[in-house]
Amino acid sequence: MASLSLRSIYKKYPGGVVAVSDFNLEIRDKEFIILVGPSGCGKSTTLRMIAGLEEISEGELYIGDRLVNDIAPKDRDIAMVFQNYALYPHMTVFENMAFGLKLRKVPKDEIARKVEEAARILDISHLLDRKPKALSGGQRQRVALGRAIVREPQVFLLDEPLSNLDAKLRAQMRTEISKLHQKLGTTFIYVTHDQTEAMTMGDRIVVMKDGYMQQVDTPQNLYDRPVNQFVAGFMGSPQMNFVDAILYCENGSYYVDFGSEATKTSQAVRYQVVLPADKCDDAVLSKYVDKEVIIGIRPEDIYDDPAYIEKATTGVIDCTVDITELMGAETYLYLSCENIPLTARVAPTSTARPQDEIKVAIDPAKVHIFDKDTEKTIMN
Repeated sequence: MASLSLRSIYKKYPGGVVAVSDFNLEIRDKEFIILVGPSGCGKSTTLRMIAGLEEISEGELYIGDRLVNDIAPKDRDIAMVFQNYALYPHMTVFENMAFGLKLRKVPKDEIARKVEEAARILDISHLLDRKPKALSGGQRQRVALGRAIVREPQVFLLDEPLSNLDAKLRAQMRTEISKLHQKLGTTFIYVTHDQTEAMTMGDRIVVMKDGYMQQVDTPQNLYDRPVNQFVAGFMGSPQMNFVDAILYCENGSYYVDFGSEATKTSQAVRYQVVLPADKCDDAVLSKYVDKEVIIGIRPEDIYDDPAYIEKATTGVIDCTVDITELMGAETYLYLSCENIPLTARVAPTSTARPQDEIKVAIDPAKVHIFDKDTEKTIMN
């Protein structure tokens, strides 16, 4: 098995287009790494450089202790699973899975043993005689995984392998791939734009934007301690609420203030959230006093429960309910507070209905603060 080391990797295309910039990452042996980000952020390009399908413009790529920049894809001891499965339509499942081994002149009995073992692991033994056109999307995906497994590579590369599947099958295959990683004990590098896949599957997640790494961390740390506004907004569904606010300090206590401005026809309506003392680093926050900042609050940290609101000493605001979405185990409330859109994730027993005027409470201990200009995190 193998660790990987990507050192100052760049991908530059003719015409001055830089797809990946200064990518540095140490991947441990047997680790499950997820590259996540919006379309065009450079995640698939990075994966293809690891595979050898794209040339590295600058930097060094090591698999184990071997520099592989100039080594052909077939000699890198990696296997790649593509978004479109890339199965040969005229071959049976068995022949598709065995194809790479045949090219390597592996003995027939060993090919049969490896294919049958992989088919057993993936629960597709009963499909070995079928052609791809007779398979469902999920079954084709398993065949593509099986073709990679039989090669017993040091590293598995998976490029958005579940994006063509329906929601139920995608959820099922997520758990299957996680189980497969545990069974095989191999290094997995997985590309997705779906942050739910990233949060549920990865040991560590690399969040990318515009060719740059934004943050590398465990799923929980990314969620709780994002380094900037982009990461905070990208991780989590529904996404974090962002509100323009002003930071104040009175008698050693910090609070944020937001709402509407006064006009000729209406008075200003302002709300305050007093920040817990144990969250406030004076050395950091003092620089932002009386300045505009952006506050972030996750939907699950906005409460419409009357018992919670009654106990709240700060952060209670008036809202209009625009839309409600009952999701079964929870309800999403889409709210307006002084023309500021907010999303709250509340209990399914919530009685809020569209056009209702309600009070909600923001949990002050869960407020994030970002620099308005740089979008970097000031406080988590």
